[in-house]
Amino acid sequence: MKSPPPTPGEAIERLARFFTPHQTRQGLLARRALGRPAPGDAAVTLKLIRHLAAEVHRDGTTRGGLLPTAFRLIELLELGADEETAAIPRITHWLLAQQDQPGAYSDGCTKPRHEAGACEHFLQGFFSPAPEAQRVAPVSLPNGKAFRAELAARFALSCLALRAVLGTSARTRTGPGKHLASLASLRGAWDQWNGYFPPDLVLTALTALAAGPGDRRPLGPITGFIAAQQAEDGRWPQADWFVALEALLAAGTPEATTAIRRAAPALAASLRADGSFGPAAQQERALIGLRALLAAGA
Repeated sequence: MKSPPPTPGEAIERLARFFTPHQTRQGLLARRALGRPAPGDAAVTLKLIRHLAAEVHRDGTTRGGLLPTAFRLIELLELGADEETAAIPRITHWLLAQQDQPGAYSDGCTKPRHEAGACEHFLQGFFSPAPEAQRVAPVSLPNGKAFRAELAARFALSCLALRAVLGTSARTRTGPGKHLASLASLRGAWDQWNGYFPPDLVLTALTALAAGPGDRRPLGPITGFIAAQQAEDGRWPQADWFVALEALLAAGTPEATTAIRRAAPALAASLRADGSFGPAAQQERALIGLRALLAAGA
């Protein structure tokens, strides 16, 4: 007889067991979120910070370009690295130097892009992952979402870089502010699910917007719109479930929390016996799932 799917509470315990042996960033953050640090986690955290920082080159990059470099900054900050750690200002300086460079999503204009307010006549501050002649798609973000269209990949990578920079003191500089303002200006194009901007790009942009300084109340209409698209089973049609949960967790609005609670039973039921949600971005998605279940009050 097939055993019943886990309840949200049971899923949390299964995820806790899944993360117990992992001395990774995800394992450390999962135990921190659960309030169950393992003996030695503090020492492991410091060791991991040193290791991640040591892989940053003198120019502020890590191997692989914009994506791993931006995510390295996120990793260091999430682990609690001091902003004076040499790698952090080096990465930040390099990322800021990529804003408004050739190949940024904000480069160029076509009739559809202009009508959506998504071209160089409306947007500023986007980060360039590579010159226009160099293809960057397909690209997979750390949360496991793959973007296969070129413009979508450039947009998503820029949002990841913005999210990284907004975690530092550079969030008050003009460049990140321009990018935030440009994302905010696109809200009018997000009034249709799977319109000019597909759902996963709207959600990726929301994750970056949520990292911005100041009042989060302006995020209410966006999260309300996303919550309104939720299906009865708690998922989002035509959107990656974990991209949606990551964005709503980042936003933290009442509308976001309500949507996460509606998703919790199906999320728990989709957890595998091994404590993962599948092979794609296994630990990252398990961490997003754990955070969602905890935010739902499971």
